[in-house]
Order: sequence, then structure tokens, then C-alpha cells
Amino acid sequence: MPIIMRLDRVMADRKMSLKELSEKVGVANVNLSKMKTGKISAIRFSTLEAICDVLDCQPGDILEYKRESREEKPPGKTPLH
Repeated sequence: MPIIMRLDRVMADRKMSLKELSEKVGVANVNLSKMKTGKISAIRFSTLEAICDVLDCQPGDILEYKRESREEKPPGKTPLH
């Protein structure tokens, strides 16, 4: 997947535990754990906003886009440009 979650990096920089972030954001610990490990396919803007507010960061600090090379793309998927 070309979107990489960097939540673990930002949390480490802020010295914040998963439990503390969960309590401050109001999202279940298990859901934040899935976000932290990148095992999600979507995130609500309201959740992203709450995480950024608590961690005092920008969405780009948490999310990273990595372009797939042509060899990595599944067959049938073509760029729109």
C-alpha cells in the first residue's frame, strides 16, 4: 500500500504511550494499535484531527505517500494521468 502510517514515529518523538494517546483522543486502544502498525484501510478526518491536536502535529507527519514502481503495481491498475 502506498500510504505509510508514521504514527509510531510521532508518538515516540512526543514520548506518548498508546494508552495515553487512546485516552486523550477517545479512540479504542486496539484501533490506535492498528493505525500504529498500518493495518488500516481508512481513517476518519475527525480521528485524524483529534490525533494531530493531541500530538501537536500535521497530518503529513503521520501519513506518508510512497509511489509504487510499475513492477509493484497489480495487473489492471493504471495511473489516471
